[in-house]
Amino acid sequence: MNGHAWDAIVIGAGAAGMMCAAVAGQRGARVLLIDHAERLAEKIRISGGGRCNFTNVNAGPANFISGNPAFCRSALARYAAADFVALVKRHRIGFHEKHKGQLFCDESSEQIIEMLVAECDAGHVRWMRPVGVARVGRSGDVFEVATADGVQAARRVVIATGGLSIPKIGATDFGYRIARQFGLRVVEPRPALVPLTFDAGEWTPFVPLAGVSLEVDARCDGGRFDEDLLFTHRGLSGPAILQVSTFWRPGEPIEINLAPRFAGDELADELVGMKRSSRQTLVNALAALLPRRLADGWLQSQQVDGEQRIADTPDRTLRALAQSMQRWRLTPSGSEGYRKAEVTRGGVDTDELSQATLEAKRVPGLHFIGEVVDVTGWLGGYNFQWAWSSGYAAGLAISAR
Repeated sequence: MNGHAWDAIVIGAGAAGMMCAAVAGQRGARVLLIDHAERLAEKIRISGGGRCNFTNVNAGPANFISGNPAFCRSALARYAAADFVALVKRHRIGFHEKHKGQLFCDESSEQIIEMLVAECDAGHVRWMRPVGVARVGRSGDVFEVATADGVQAARRVVIATGGLSIPKIGATDFGYRIARQFGLRVVEPRPALVPLTFDAGEWTPFVPLAGVSLEVDARCDGGRFDEDLLFTHRGLSGPAILQVSTFWRPGEPIEINLAPRFAGDELADELVGMKRSSRQTLVNALAALLPRRLADGWLQSQQVDGEQRIADTPDRTLRALAQSMQRWRLTPSGSEGYRKAEVTRGGVDTDELSQATLEAKRVPGLHFIGEVVDVTGWLGGYNFQWAWSSGYAAGLAISAR
C-alpha cells in the first residue's frame, strides 16, 4: 500500500480493536488492523472459563470506575448491551444468563472471536498479523506506523492495545507509551479485579482455611459487593474480593461481613438467644452459621475456646464475636499483580479524550479505546461492554470523517 492508503490504522486486534475496525470498515472506511500476537484475541478466548462473559444486561455508567465517572456515559448510550446481544443473535450464537446479568456463550469463546473476524471481513478490513509496531510518528496531519513489514500511513490511528493484565498472553505498556509520546496524561496503571494478599506472618492463622468459600458483604472506598469470598494460602480471592480490589489502594483497609444475612444486632441476638435453647459447644453453634472450618478457624483467631458450651459463654463474648465477624477490617499487603489481574485500572486520562469519539483533544486523529483508557468496569462482563461501546464510538467517528 502507498503512504496514504488507509483512512485508519487500528493497532490491537482484541475486543475493542476488532469492533472499531468492523464498524468503520462496514461504513466505507479503508481500515488496516495490526496486531503483534501469534494467536488472535487471546483475552477473549480465555475469558469466562472459555465461554466468554461477553456483556452484562445491567451495564451502565454506575458500573465503571474512572477519574471522570461520567466519561463512559456517551459511548454506553450509543452502543448498549442490548446492541451487542443483537449482534450475537444475528450470528446465531447461543448464550445464557448465569449470575446477576452476566451473559456467557453456551459453547465457546471462539464463537465471539469468529463473529468479530466475520464482521471485520464484512467491512473489508485488511489484517497485518503477527507483526509488531516499532514506532508511531506524525508528519503533518498524517500518522506513520512503522512495522517490521514496512511503514503504513493513515490520517487516523486507533490505539486498542489494552492494559498490563495477564502479561503471559502478550500484554504490554505500548498504549501508555504512545499516549505519553504525544503529550497525553496517563493515570497510573495498577492491577484490578485481582486477588489480594497479606503479610505472611499475619496471615498464618488463616492459611488452614485455604479453599473455604462463602457469600460475604465486602467493602472498600465506596465499593460494596455481596458476592462469594474464597480463602487462599496467601490471602483472599473470589468475586467479592476481585470487585473491591479495583477500589483498593495500598495501605487502605477493606471491611468484610462474614454473615451478611444478619442485619444490625441480629447476629449477636441470635448467638445470645442460643444460650437458652442449645446445649451445643460454641464451635458447633457457630458452624450452623458459617462453614465448619471457618467457624473453628475464626474462634481460634479471636482466641475464644470453641469447645466451651455456648450456654456457658458470657453475653459480652458472644456480642464481641458477632461484631468481629460482621466488621472484619484487615489491610492487604498487596495483590497477586498483573499476572492474576483480569484488567488494569488507570490508563489514558479521560480528560484528554472526547467522550463522543475517544479522540485525543490535543492530537486530532489519534483515538484510544478499550482497556488502555482510564475506564474500568466491575467483574461480570462490564469490561467487554466498554470494549464494544468505545470501539463502536471510535469506529463511527472514523467513518464519518
